[in-house]
Amino acid sequence: MAENNGVLIVGEVEEGQLSPITAELAGIGKKLADDLGQGLSTVLIGSELGDIPKEVVSLGADKVYTIDNPLFKNYQTDSYVTALEKLVNDASPEILLFGHTPMGRDMAPRLAFRLGVGVTMDCVALGIDSESKLLRKNKPVYGGNAMAVYVSEGHPQMAAIRAKTMEPAAQDTSRGGEVTPFDPGLDESVVRAKFVEKFKEEVEGIKLEDADVVVCGGRGMGSADAFQQLHDLANILGGAVGASRPPCDSDWVPDHYQVGLTGKLVSPNVYIGVALSGSSQHQAGMSGSKNIIAINKDPEANIFGIAHYGVVGDYKKVLPAFIEKCKELTSK
Repeated sequence: MAENNGVLIVGEVEEGQLSPITAELAGIGKKLADDLGQGLSTVLIGSELGDIPKEVVSLGADKVYTIDNPLFKNYQTDSYVTALEKLVNDASPEILLFGHTPMGRDMAPRLAFRLGVGVTMDCVALGIDSESKLLRKNKPVYGGNAMAVYVSEGHPQMAAIRAKTMEPAAQDTSRGGEVTPFDPGLDESVVRAKFVEKFKEEVEGIKLEDADVVVCGGRGMGSADAFQQLHDLANILGGAVGASRPPCDSDWVPDHYQVGLTGKLVSPNVYIGVALSGSSQHQAGMSGSKNIIAINKDPEANIFGIAHYGVVGDYKKVLPAFIEKCKELTSK
């Protein structure tokens, strides 16, 4: 293997469109590459990629490897990991980045094992150590109650980033870059599982994990009907509604509303927590939010420990006035 050099990000394509996580990977990948004085490359795996590689070039990639074959139409662990392993061995990147997405969470650990290196998942910050020039990887631990910094000496240095924690790269359509097809030399025999069917979660409005504003309710809401107020607020702010685990367990809201360690990870610009205590399990799913607003009648609630703004009071009295004020401000 050649000497390791450059930053390689693993882009993602969903239903013929570039996934938003790719822009975030490009943003942090370009910064790391510049800090090292090296280049940024991207790999895209799929079928009928079309002009998507050019879009990746506009996000800052100097080189885009394309693995474009009907074999990769649907994500399959065996084919994708094997193809990526062959590319990484050929390209020899210094740093390899994934999104902490369903695909990234499946691929990264398996590839790290095959390469004999470590991987740090769910990172919320990345940087180059000024002395060692190694990748510093920050991630929440102990249910979000502490932040750990990891450094690994194996190559490539691998990490997966949490969505919405990195600044997306801005598009520059005037950029030039090299698009290089890569043939991993695989056929269907490498795939040990059979793709049967893909189920798409039907969600009205904005998906919870993609929302820029999340309004989240807890056990203190008291009933399923009470969540209508959260929907009203979310609609005004152009956001989505979430919940801590108790409302989901009580069937007040569907399970896919759950935010937390065993639910979805969200990192919105604005998070509003209503009548929830803020357990460590819940904080693990939302602590990356940029502006946290808490409404709870218990001044000792854990959520106030991480909130940027807080209101101590009964949500039944606070929320109606808050909704009216938001209506007033957004109607101007």
